[in-house]
Amino acid sequence: MAARLLRLYPGPPEDLPLAGAYLAHGLQALGSPAAPFVYASFVSSLDGRIALLDPATGESRFPPGLSNGSDFRLFLELQAQADCLITHAGYLRDLAAGKLDNVLQIGLHDPGRDLADWRLANGMAPQPAVVVASSSLDFTLPESLARHGQRVMIAVGRAAPAGRVEALRRAGLEVIVAGEGVRVEGAPLVRVLGGRGFRSLYLLAGPRMLETTLRGGVLSRLYLTMAHRLFGGERFQSMIEGSELGDAGRLRMASLYHDADGGQWFTQFEPVCP
Repeated sequence: MAARLLRLYPGPPEDLPLAGAYLAHGLQALGSPAAPFVYASFVSSLDGRIALLDPATGESRFPPGLSNGSDFRLFLELQAQADCLITHAGYLRDLAAGKLDNVLQIGLHDPGRDLADWRLANGMAPQPAVVVASSSLDFTLPESLARHGQRVMIAVGRAAPAGRVEALRRAGLEVIVAGEGVRVEGAPLVRVLGGRGFRSLYLLAGPRMLETTLRGGVLSRLYLTMAHRLFGGERFQSMIEGSELGDAGRLRMASLYHDADGGQWFTQFEPVCP
């Protein structure tokens, strides 16, 4: 039997198929180059863990049982609606080391084979563009990006190492300056990408990018999967970092789904002060 969800909010409650639940949000049509629709997603335990940290090395690891096939299908649906994916150097390093799977292309994973056709039917490019946000510029691009003809941009702060930036440009890569310091800042990055014609931007760049897009008032929606589990652990990562957010961190719930079989809530939040 195909997986089902119970939508609890907004009411009245409705039973619906899991497949297609997030495609129905139509994110690819909600933004414009003048105001791109920017969204992020996280999977968290009830005690706020998105990853556990190794006590000896400090490296993060995804706790077994935090994610399952249901939330991965919905992740792929979010990915499919993006004109552009924003990732970071840490992900590319882990990808090169074989620690993480490649999720930079649409329609290549069994739960989402149909999504390549969905993009074409909705007038989107076969594959999204990819932005790598980095302060260190210490990464290697996966060959899959060139193989699938994806546009690649490297986002840096103005104070990024000049020699490395110039080397990227000499290699023919498109470099975006977004921020006055070493780190990439969310608001200028979104403005630059909107100026390049992108309408829907999906953040795959972790807590730092979530924080800077919230502070910059450019995040449109946060998708949060909450696994009905407690992990504990003294060292862990949560989905937000940095100093206190204040009013920039105020959110309102837009919708709530219950996955009884998978033991998860799928929730969507929108900033109160975008």
